[in-house]
Amino acid sequence: MELLAHLEQISFFAWVRESRSLLAYPSILLLHTIGMAVVVGLIAGIDLRILGFAPALPLTPMRKFLPIMWAAFAVNAVTGAILLAADATTKLTNPDFFVKMAFIFLALIVQRLIDGRVFPDAVIHDPVAGDPTPLPRQTKMLAAASLVCWLGAITAGRLLAYVGPVSGL
Repeated sequence: MELLAHLEQISFFAWVRESRSLLAYPSILLLHTIGMAVVVGLIAGIDLRILGFAPALPLTPMRKFLPIMWAAFAVNAVTGAILLAADATTKLTNPDFFVKMAFIFLALIVQRLIDGRVFPDAVIHDPVAGDPTPLPRQTKMLAAASLVCWLGAITAGRLLAYVGPVSGL
């Protein structure tokens, strides 16, 4: 606990937590929210397409969104780490934080599995002609699991302000 308290007192994290500047906590939280919207929005679009929504929309060209999604995830990782360090004694003693992290961890595993099954040889397909074969049931189950994991992560993240120890930030 002493290490967490020390982490919170590092000048940058104290500034994030205590400053009234819009560049501190509000901007970092805004970037975290935008990053989350991009990550989950792109993944949800791909997952819903895998599940059969908008079947006329070829899945293969959606591969181009993956670098954007991973860049947005990097933004979320950095801003999330800053928000965590600014309030480490509260967040790291809240079981809900670990529920959120578990959902994110599972979502990332599922995403890598989806990427390997849906997009491994996407460059050889003609995106205009559509996708060559129907997706297996297991891939559809992964897409459903992905949606559940991301919804769980968002819900757990939002509940951090209300359940367990809360900081009042």
